[in-house]
Amino acid sequence: MLNSIALLIGITLMYSAPLIFGALGGVVSERSGVVNIGIEGMMTIGAFTGAAVGYYSGNAWLGFLAAGIAGGIMALLHAVASITFNADQTISGIAINLLGAGFSLFTCRLLFEGATMTKPVVTKLPKVFGVDITVFIALLITVVIWFILYKTKWGLRIRAVGEHPAAADTLGISVTATRYVCVMISGILAGFGGASMTLAIIAQFTPTAISGQGFIALAAVIFGKWTPHGAYGACLLFGFAQALTVVLGGGNFAIPSQILAMLPYILTIVVLILFVGKSVAPKADGVPYEKGTR
Repeated sequence: MLNSIALLIGITLMYSAPLIFGALGGVVSERSGVVNIGIEGMMTIGAFTGAAVGYYSGNAWLGFLAAGIAGGIMALLHAVASITFNADQTISGIAINLLGAGFSLFTCRLLFEGATMTKPVVTKLPKVFGVDITVFIALLITVVIWFILYKTKWGLRIRAVGEHPAAADTLGISVTATRYVCVMISGILAGFGGASMTLAIIAQFTPTAISGQGFIALAAVIFGKWTPHGAYGACLLFGFAQALTVVLGGGNFAIPSQILAMLPYILTIVVLILFVGKSVAPKADGVPYEKGTR
């Protein structure tokens, strides 16, 4: 019994780490007023880049860093479209999702002799006390982001830009610069989330390595009421659902495997139905800002 509980907790932490990175990215971006539906695409490009760089360099940490950079570059595209050109942020995010998946597969075929998956990384990211180190990194970043958002002047500026950009502008805060930085950070964190999957869990990139985790992370942002600690807790819940899928699927249960595979996504829908009306997003979230307007 204790072994089963320990296994369940371990798998929960393992699968929640990629979600936490993605959700934290969503929190940072949306707190500044930019909806980032492109988390999925940024996680995908991060997953591929991390696995590819990790394989060719033989260094998983270098792959992890490269994944963050790749996610940041994808986020820059989203920032240019949604902030500089005031494009619809939802449409831009969807385009990023399609671009991330397509570019990853195209580049994978170029680098791995036409294959749609990378070769396994020789050395994965290390474990600490039997747990993936990405779990601890995700927890640390959660604490750091919480501290920045609620205990520093920069965090106050981010929240001001996300709530009342015109008022923040009159106080000398650059709305454009603040949103650019936050969206870029969002992409970097999403890239880390993708690399957490391919450098710590499955050790290689496949077309299904990232399959809905970005959208689950966005649901965690809503469930967590746009707070780092709330999103962290929500990701643990979704990770638990994934862990149940693994544990129940490996036992002598009469539950069809297809039903078990649906659990995390069913839970996502239920959470959105129950909490989307009760969670209040930043007032300027998703609203393009033009200097001189209110």
